[in-house]
Amino acid sequence: MSIQKGLLRWMYTLALLLATQCVWAQEHAEGEVASNEDEIVVSANALTKDAIFENTAKYVFEVKNGTATPQQGKISYAIIGQDGEKYPGDSVQVNIAAKSVAKFNFDIKGHGPGFYRVNFMINVSEYDDTLHKVFGIQPEKLVSNHKKPADFDEFWRKAKAELADVEPAFQCTLMPGLSTPICNVYLVQMQSLGNVTIRGWLTEPVTKNPNKKFAIVVGLPGYQVPLSPIMTVGDPDLAFLTLNVRGQGNSRDAISTRHDEFVVHHIDDKNKYVMRGVVMDCLRAIDFVFTRPELKHDNIFVKGGSMGGFLAIATASLDKRVNLCSAQSPIFADIRSLVKRVTFPITSINLYLKTQPGLTLDKVLDNFDYFDVKNFAPNIKCRFIMSIGLLDTFVAPTNDYTVFNAMTTNKKIMVFKDYGHDVSPLYIQLETAWMHDQFGLFY
Repeated sequence: MSIQKGLLRWMYTLALLLATQCVWAQEHAEGEVASNEDEIVVSANALTKDAIFENTAKYVFEVKNGTATPQQGKISYAIIGQDGEKYPGDSVQVNIAAKSVAKFNFDIKGHGPGFYRVNFMINVSEYDDTLHKVFGIQPEKLVSNHKKPADFDEFWRKAKAELADVEPAFQCTLMPGLSTPICNVYLVQMQSLGNVTIRGWLTEPVTKNPNKKFAIVVGLPGYQVPLSPIMTVGDPDLAFLTLNVRGQGNSRDAISTRHDEFVVHHIDDKNKYVMRGVVMDCLRAIDFVFTRPELKHDNIFVKGGSMGGFLAIATASLDKRVNLCSAQSPIFADIRSLVKRVTFPITSINLYLKTQPGLTLDKVLDNFDYFDVKNFAPNIKCRFIMSIGLLDTFVAPTNDYTVFNAMTTNKKIMVFKDYGHDVSPLYIQLETAWMHDQFGLFY
């Protein structure tokens, strides 16, 4: 095993150790504050690493009173359900000595499978604050109340047939100005659905072995996020293809909308909706991979976050040539339920409706059903991993869990209780190590 591959294995082991760390409960206690800082610091910690519980959520609320004054008052909490329902809270009177630490245990009863916001409030002599947390109760039981369109599979079969009729006209051009001594960067261009030109970047390690073949990571973009080349940083086993779908990055020739308008571009017609073409762009990228003799056609890893997560799932669902899939907080998850829970893309849709007399939200949602990531999920056959953040304001954790539960493939979900719509560096480490193991790149 090379030093480099040994380092990757070490990172993998370290990441697993970090991932399995738990926050353990401590009884109500008081003690000396190590710091001499003259301030009050509070925290609320769930007693599981992912804030997922069977029936009752357990938290420890900690108060570090660094002041010279005893603090008297109360600590309380309020519970809000996934659709804004309010549930009974509770409170406790507190008397926290000067220069001390106090910890208070809270057992919070859940109200059936789902995710709940809990607002912890402290009101004492010289300090007021509110901490926002989210916990889950039996999320593995969550299912969507909304059915997949009866012709969903036929809709996408027709889209794939239309794509197959488009001559791809693949181009792959070496970019000396972007390349380095350890990797070559290529500008990739191809024709996709509707004969729209799309582009991306292929990065491959420099090698003296003319028969060397690389596993390929296909990176798909977030919403209106232009992708640049991913440098291989000397990894001799991996090539990277970052795709800019139509309307994004260096693929804005045919579609160049403002930020909020992209998601509603032709949403009044599901056959013309921008996301139909975007999904087909991703399948065309897989076609491109299969034209490259230096790439391993049985080592294709598709990944993305946010819209890229949606696209990764859609691509793996529609194209069985994908071998591994990772989605980080995928959007468009159980879309009809999003209406009550988040602002995106609902706010953009409502703004669009004001400019389109006669078009209704119901009609838009009827079209959106064909692009709901939960409807792609059951058809995924490759190995799959997902990450979600419980504080996500773009995709409610309830919605992404509904997507995950709809899958029957070999799958794993990682829940990060203190993250929002961003990705934990720990997940990236685990994702990388998982991919190396699945493709056998350590040996």
